[in-house]
Amino acid sequence: MTSRTAAARPDETPAAGASSLGADSSGHEATTASSRLAAFWRELSTFGIIGALNIFIDMGLYNWLRAGPLDGKVTTAKIISGAVATVFAWVGNRYWTFRHRENRPLHHEVVLFFAVNGVALAATSAWVAFAHYVLGARGALWENVHALIGIGIGTILRFVAYRTIVFGAAAEDPKA
Repeated sequence: MTSRTAAARPDETPAAGASSLGADSSGHEATTASSRLAAFWRELSTFGIIGALNIFIDMGLYNWLRAGPLDGKVTTAKIISGAVATVFAWVGNRYWTFRHRENRPLHHEVVLFFAVNGVALAATSAWVAFAHYVLGARGALWENVHALIGIGIGTILRFVAYRTIVFGAAAEDPKA
């Protein structure tokens, strides 16, 4: 996979009212604060849509597993449902939310993406385990409430890490 640049995408236009401040030393157009803010809100909103779909995938599978094949094993059910949702999140975030960003080689990005998601899934699963085993949160309602809280914790970690670590750095230029 080759790296992509924001300027090379004809289907994306600068935010309304955004003006160029000129070219920087690399030849890319410098953007105004309003266009950077518009890009942030676009990323946040598409990340939110992917996240909402992921909640349905994650929670649906979690509930099916905890009530069926993994009855009584809430932590295992959460890990499996979170892992399945992570695959969907990779596709959605790479090819929709952060498609306009320059990227690293695909294999580097995949490793970073799944490492970040592993950390976020560990935080989510740790919260579910803590709520179940320490706080005594039992029953479908409370287990779901705490699974959603765990997803919220993981979501905050993911968004920050996706923007700064996974999709934030430009691809390394082998010619440089």
